[in-house]
Formats: sequence, C-alpha cells, structure tokens
Amino acid sequence: MSSTGGETSKMNSFVKKVKMGKRVEKMMKDKSGTTTGQEIADDDPNKTPEPYTCTGIFEADFTEFCRRNHLKDNEIPAVVIRPKPPGIQPPPDAKSKDSKDSKDASKDPTPDESPDTGSQEDPPPKTYVTKEKYAYFRPVIQVEMENDEKPITVTEIYIRGWKIDLLMVGIFKQCWPTIEKLSVVNLWNVNLSEAVIKEFASFLPQCPNLKTLAIDGTICVEESWALLIGEESLLTSLSLRNNGITDKGAAMIGKALSTVKTCNKNLISLNLSGNKISDIGATSIAQGLRMNRALLSLSLANNNVSNEGAKRLAEVLSRFPLTHEEVVERRKLLSEKGSPDRGLVKSPPPSRRGDNRPGSVRSSSHMDKTDKKRDKSSKKKQDGKKGEKEKEDTRSIRSSAEGCKSEKDHGKSNKIPMDGKKDKDDATKGGSKKDDKWKKADTMTKTKGKKTSSKDKRLPESDSPEMVEAINPLLEQVENMDNQLWIPGNRCMINLNLSRNNITEIGMKSLLLAVQYQITLLNLTPSPALKGILRMSLNGNAVKKTDETFMKLQEVLLTRDPYYKPPEKGEDNQSLAG
Repeated sequence: MSSTGGETSKMNSFVKKVKMGKRVEKMMKDKSGTTTGQEIADDDPNKTPEPYTCTGIFEADFTEFCRRNHLKDNEIPAVVIRPKPPGIQPPPDAKSKDSKDSKDASKDPTPDESPDTGSQEDPPPKTYVTKEKYAYFRPVIQVEMENDEKPITVTEIYIRGWKIDLLMVGIFKQCWPTIEKLSVVNLWNVNLSEAVIKEFASFLPQCPNLKTLAIDGTICVEESWALLIGEESLLTSLSLRNNGITDKGAAMIGKALSTVKTCNKNLISLNLSGNKISDIGATSIAQGLRMNRALLSLSLANNNVSNEGAKRLAEVLSRFPLTHEEVVERRKLLSEKGSPDRGLVKSPPPSRRGDNRPGSVRSSSHMDKTDKKRDKSSKKKQDGKKGEKEKEDTRSIRSSAEGCKSEKDHGKSNKIPMDGKKDKDDATKGGSKKDDKWKKADTMTKTKGKKTSSKDKRLPESDSPEMVEAINPLLEQVENMDNQLWIPGNRCMINLNLSRNNITEIGMKSLLLAVQYQITLLNLTPSPALKGILRMSLNGNAVKKTDETFMKLQEVLLTRDPYYKPPEKGEDNQSLAG
C-alpha cells in the first residue's frame, strides 16, 4: 500500500508539472505574439512617421530626410567639408635650428644612450589624402562653413558628377530653406530634367540669403533654364556655362530678362559662355535687354555669335526705336502717372446736381463754397509766408548760438529747434494732399508748404537717405525721328564678354559706334548715374588685331576701364628718349 501511495503522489506531482509547463508555454506564446505584432506595426511602411522639424544643421536634416524616404545608409550621399589646398609653410631656418640644438645640449649634457628611432622618421606629406577604393566615385555633398566646428554655419554647397532626381530635390526643398547662411550653390554635371528645374525654381526664393547659383556642364533637353530667373527669383548671379544652350533656350532667357510688362529686377550677372547660341539667340537676349535695367554683366563668350548678333547688341546699348506694343504701354504709363494739376477742377457727381440744371451750370451755394475755399487758401498762403520768415530767423539764431562756447548759450541753442518745429508745422498746413502724391520722390528736398509723413518726422533732415528710384525705360525722354519714337539704350550694363565668337570688322564698327554714343551722352550730363559699358572683351574673334576699327575700339575701352592708370608724362619722355 505504501508503494502504491508513493507512486500515486509521484504521478500527481508529474501531472502538475506538465500543466504548469503548458501554462508557461502558452504565456510565452502570447508574449511573443504581441511583440512580433508590435515589430510588424513598427516596420509597417504604410505607417505615417511623426513630423520632423528641421534644425538648420544640413548634415543632420539631410540624413534624416533620406532615411524617411527609405534610402539605405550606403545610398545616402555623405556630407563632407570641401577640401582646400594646403598652405605652403616656410622652410625652417638653419641658424635658428643650430641655436636650438646648442641650447638643448647645454641644458642636457648627457645624451640619450637609446635614441628613439620613431621620432627620426619624416612625417607623411600633407599634399594628398589617401581614401578607400572607389571612394572618389561615390556621391558626396561638399560644404563650406564659416566655422568648421559649427555645422550650422554652412554657407556654400557643391555637388559634382551625380544625377539629382525628383526624390533628391524634394529633400533639398525641405533642408535648404532652413539654412540661414546659405549663399552659394554650385552644381556641375548633375543631369537635370525640366521637372527638377521647376522644383528648384519653386523653393530657391524661399532661401533667404541664396544669391549665387551655378549649374555648369549640365544638359537639359527642354532647356528650361529661364524658370530660374522668373519675377520671384532673388538670384543676383547665375552661371549656365557649357550646358549646350541653343537659340531655343536663349529665347526663353531673353523673355525672362524682360518683356514690355515684366522685368527681372534682381539678376546682376549672367554667364552663358561655352554654349551654342547663334545670332538668333543673341538677338533674343538683346530683346530682353531693352527694358532690363538691372543686369550689369553678361558673358556670351565661346558661342556662335557673328555680325548680326553684334549689331543687335550694339543697337540696344546705343538707342533704338519703340515698337507699337511699347508705344501703347508707354501711353498707359503716362496716363497712370498723369500730372499734378489733373483732378483739381471736377464737376459734382450727378446725384448732387439738380433735376433741371445741366452739369455745366453751377448753383449759387457751390459758388459761395468755392469763394470761401479761395479765401481760406489765401489766408493759409499768408500764414505760410510768415512761417518761412520765422524759420529764417530761427536759422540765423541757431547759427549764432552754435558759435558761442558758454553753457548758457548752448542751452538756448537747444531750445531754438523746438520753436522751429512749431513754425514748420504752421507752414506745412497750407499744403494739400494731392500735391503730396506727386512730391513723394523728393525725400531730400522738403519744399515749403508740404506735409511730411510720419517716417520723415522720425528722422532729421541730415540723416534721411537719398532715395534714387529706378525709372522705367519707357518713361525716358524720347526723340521723334522718321515717325518713330527713339529712346536711349541700356546704359546700366558695364561688362560685356563677346570673346571667342565669329564677329568681323562689320560687327566691330557697330560696337564702336555704340560705345561712342554712350560717351557722348556721358559728357552731356554733368553727374550721370549710369556710366555705360566700362569693359568689353573681344579677343579671339574673326578679326585681326591690327585692324583699325578693332584697335580704335580697344583704345576707347582702355580709357573707360576702371582699373586703367594712364602713364605719367615722365615715363613717356623716358620711353621716347630710350
């Protein structure tokens, strides 16, 4: 019985252990099921990730957006500091080295018995850096910073030799506007499409300090480069060298520079060298320069421009007749501008007229009102003259007070401008609001009897800057010849590069006449704001350097070069004597 009782107890304990094991396995299965479900939910590609706010650090933001777009770590381009050429250090002085050795020997007379062989080895050269195999061909983004220790100070971005697709430009669209100090973007051989260029044009104006863009060695089949210099563009310098631009792309660039109604007012430098632009494309660009008064430098070097293109450019630089569309737009601008006398005499509206009285006949009440207004205006004019006399008195008192050196007189001189301000306010009451509309441009010269704005009251007359407004070319002074309206050409451009083209003596004559015309206009005006062409590069064309026209043009341009220094008379006499 005892044996059977022990066996039953053993069986019961064994059954309990089996049941407990099954329970543990079931619990482990439930736990593993929940964990795998969480892992699947975390790895679910359809799940929307949490929004990411850019930090302004380009490397961190760029890497994070690449990972969110399911790029592997080995597919993400590395962001590295742009290498710079090593500085050349001066060789050590032999005398100073000998003196140092003698000092060391005097300090330590017992030389070391076991010299260190490692210290005698020459350090490796610093003129090159060794890299892994094929590391040069991997996509890399090079950056320049104001301070290499602060990654938030990225100022320039360089990309070389790899294609930028829509995915990558979408990442740039999120990163670049948050880089505050980004001012230069340089792309070379990046194989852009029209869709990518449209994306660039959409977000580049959002970069606050980005002013310089260079896209060189990149061929776009659609040639839609003009999208980069639209009306919303803030770029001041654009380089499109060696991009295979033909007359098709040049026509779009010319329209982007200016039309009759639109104009790019920010672009200062445009480089189109090394392309396939012929006379047709040069004519289109010249057409864009008719109404553009912002571009200062244009390069058409190493293209296919010949005499016809040179003539069109010379015409724009000298003077040209207005087309019918430009004449119509000129009349619209003149009508909108109007005159200060317009609108002073107006008939009353029809609602205020009598039923039986025509519009030309005025009522007696209206005549009385006009008489009262005239009396008031005459009184205001007299008050204004009194204010002017008091103002002259205060000026004389101010000048005498400033000459005194005592503290009492100095205190009086401080009180005088307060009275002058009151007289000034009394004198300004005689002005009218309509006169102010046509005198807003004269910020420096404050005429008598004129109201000043709140901004003018904050600043004194000596601190207010001189405002120079850009005049629309259609509103310039015209000259009527042969039933056509002629206006002066583009005198804002100061640098034109036409080297390595097919221009002969005929084209050189046209360019010479244009430069001579600008010089005559410059001499007629006492203090001209627009200097005209100061430098023109014409080397490498289909004309001999000994040609009279070419030599004369070079002589004229030499005197206009801002860096030209005429030889002194003593040097000329010495050269003649020698």
